[in-house]
Amino acid sequence: MNIKALLAAASLAASIVFTPGLQAETELVDQVVAIVDDDVIMASELRERVAALTETLKSRGMEVPPEDTLIRETLNRLILESIQLQKGTRVGVRISDAQLNGAIQNIAAQNRMTLEQFIAALEQQGQSYPEMREQVRREMIIQRVQAGNVNQRIQITPKEIDNFLATEDGKKLTQPEYHLLHALLPVAPDASPEQQAAAKAHVEQLLSRIRGGQSFEEVVRSSDSTYRMSGGDIGWRKAEDLPSLFSDIAPSLPKGATSDPIRSDSGFHLIFMEDVRGAEQIVAQTQVRHILIKPSEILTDDQARELALSLRARAEAGEDFGALARKYSEDIGSAQEGGELGWTMSGQMVPEFEQAMKATAVGEISQPVRTQFGWHILLVEGRRDQDMTSEAIRNKAGEYLHNRKYQEELDAWLQQIRDEAFVDIK
Repeated sequence: MNIKALLAAASLAASIVFTPGLQAETELVDQVVAIVDDDVIMASELRERVAALTETLKSRGMEVPPEDTLIRETLNRLILESIQLQKGTRVGVRISDAQLNGAIQNIAAQNRMTLEQFIAALEQQGQSYPEMREQVRREMIIQRVQAGNVNQRIQITPKEIDNFLATEDGKKLTQPEYHLLHALLPVAPDASPEQQAAAKAHVEQLLSRIRGGQSFEEVVRSSDSTYRMSGGDIGWRKAEDLPSLFSDIAPSLPKGATSDPIRSDSGFHLIFMEDVRGAEQIVAQTQVRHILIKPSEILTDDQARELALSLRARAEAGEDFGALARKYSEDIGSAQEGGELGWTMSGQMVPEFEQAMKATAVGEISQPVRTQFGWHILLVEGRRDQDMTSEAIRNKAGEYLHNRKYQEELDAWLQQIRDEAFVDIK
């Protein structure tokens, strides 16, 4: 029996089950449509997915493929999902309730709804919130399995980054972007020299107020009826996308600065640099060592904290922090280096660790701080402001090249795991 016929049979077939009270109940007969390694795909699962996909295509005004094609492609998708979910189970991928709740709240926010409104909207559409949660959990597991397997297949060499940065696409990608506000005081082309001078004097007066600390937008809005200024938010633009009148001036304006009056055939312009991104990046960094003590079956959380306190006391008394880290720290990555984590910047560490690092003066050792990994004590060895502009540009180019390769490698990996799996389609 082919898949289409099997689906029809599973939808119509029923058996009569008699209860002790001789009441008859109708029970839908389900059937296996595919065996995938240690999992099975049921006809009901395939039927529900086909129905959902058909409804989605129709709601978007898209053409629905022929039924045979739709069933075949949907079954193939379910097979790939099953293979990936089984891989996730084998390597211990887990999505906590907190992570799942956060993902669903993001989905609700993207639809401009609160979580309660989102759940109500699902129910109005006849969808089950628990089933939707489970589907999101499955998708998150699949995404992690894909990322873990595909990312290791992608290697971006320094030479590739150099070559890309030398191309027009590379130069455009890494150009700084400017967020500008603009105001124009119109001056008629046939205005007299006196009128032009008066208009310029008014703009310079406004400029003085702005540079004196008043808001650009408030000053512009307050211009009187005689000298009414127009303009607005230009938005984020790269230098090459700016109006030619501003393209040479904007790059020299620091964030929060206002240009001198700019004369054009239309009148006098002012531009205000609201923000800049992708330009020079000076990053605050902290050099730190740490010792990590993990609670375990033989070491309670309180005992782990007490051990961290005792190690802190020993270091404060003069023992070498690095030697203590090599002997006691359970952070495999840094213990042999005396707990050395190098120069770190904001966002690299978990929030609790970062907060303790910021609160600890150079040369001092923090009180024990609890993170998801256990109890830490930190020795802050230095602070500096580091120019990361070149590194940031190369990281941006590397990320672009990685993303460009990702889909190609994902397709190849999906084909590989499909070929390697045991799949028996009934």
